[in-house]
Amino acid sequence: MNNGANRQRVQAGGILFLLFLANLLNFFDRTIPAIVIEPLREEYGLSDLQLGLLSAAFTLVYAVAGIPLGRLADTGARRKVLGWGLVVWSAFTGLNALAWNYASFFLLRLGVGVGEASYAPAANSLISDLYPANQRARAMGLYMLGLPLGLMLAFFTVGGMVKAFGSWRAPFVIAAVPGLVLSFLLFRIREPPRGESEEVRGTQAPVAHPIRRLLGIRTFLWLILSGVMMNFASYAGNAFLVPLLQRYFGLELVSAAVVTGFISGVTGLVGLSLGGLVADKLHARSERGRLIFGAASLLLGAVGTGLALFSGRASVPLFAGLFGLGWLGLYNYYTSVYPAIHDLVEPRLRATAVALYFAGMYLLGGALGPAVVGGLSDARTLAAMRAVGATEVTEEFKAAGLHDALYLVPLTLLLTALFIFLASRSFVADARRMSKALAVEDAGAGGAGEPPTRTAITG
Repeated sequence: MNNGANRQRVQAGGILFLLFLANLLNFFDRTIPAIVIEPLREEYGLSDLQLGLLSAAFTLVYAVAGIPLGRLADTGARRKVLGWGLVVWSAFTGLNALAWNYASFFLLRLGVGVGEASYAPAANSLISDLYPANQRARAMGLYMLGLPLGLMLAFFTVGGMVKAFGSWRAPFVIAAVPGLVLSFLLFRIREPPRGESEEVRGTQAPVAHPIRRLLGIRTFLWLILSGVMMNFASYAGNAFLVPLLQRYFGLELVSAAVVTGFISGVTGLVGLSLGGLVADKLHARSERGRLIFGAASLLLGAVGTGLALFSGRASVPLFAGLFGLGWLGLYNYYTSVYPAIHDLVEPRLRATAVALYFAGMYLLGGALGPAVVGGLSDARTLAAMRAVGATEVTEEFKAAGLHDALYLVPLTLLLTALFIFLASRSFVADARRMSKALAVEDAGAGGAGEPPTRTAITG
């Protein structure tokens, strides 16, 4: 491999590392409220529905703002979208420490949602241009390691910050600083041309009716539905695992946060590292292999989380082990479904496709998951109270109500597995249709779309 190819490979790895770091901060910042949820509830006198609505409002704004920001990433400089997005979400994270009541905290979280909405479409678009199809699952797995590491870092440290400073506000201030620093590096990224890693790049001309074209891809619709169900489960689980461990198992905040860190963080390191390798190997053997692997993994997720809840108060380690096994299966979603979207969508529409996909999974999944589980928890709490003839809500009734409501997690993971399987049935035809369309466009352009040498990427 020549020196120029080596430099390009190092540059691709450097950009991927910066995207990983920003993704880590992304999930660290959005996880803080889930850890300080009980101090918030006690200070502001909130119900579980109100707590769920905090997460719902964040994800609603995240989803809606993501579509125009995704189009901006497809037509403008992605490094600017990434950099300014990080500035905005870091600044609003810090401002959360100044909230004086529930309404002000609620509104400041909306600002965080707008900033974070800029990130995923632009980052996914860059990764698809840095790495070819046969390496995207591994690259996506490394990028998505920011998710479990961000969660793990938050769950392992935020409780300690609250204890050390004596306030739930301290972690918000601390979290804002590294994001503002990292944004300067994102502004300096040298972007690859769109379609850099494709066998055939196709034309770069604007697409008429881009949303209509994307929604005409049958497999893409199944993947959106899978994202809705997966995000419902993951956001509900991550939002309420800490309070469940506190109420149902009697753990204090720091211990509950650390156990949740193992459940949702350590499992992600394994799932995203090994899952990306397995997904790429299966994709090399069969075009459907990656999605079949995803469907099987989500089935494991449903079984693991269901058994954890069914085990009751038998033991914290048993619950954590079973729920962690389920979350291990859930993480393989990212290394199977995300690369599949890139295989279905032409380069000039990828950021838009990711934004549209995220709009569905966050509007109908991420937003509804915590809100529905929170509302159901309140209803089940009242049912538990009335079942024994009591007239006052106690923490024991709240524990039972939340435990019952979380059975929605394995149910939605089971539906996720079904939708991924259905997507696998039409994937091959839709992916080949996209490749043929690019070849026709390239031929019509007189070879102008011929791709550059990719030895720097593939080795």
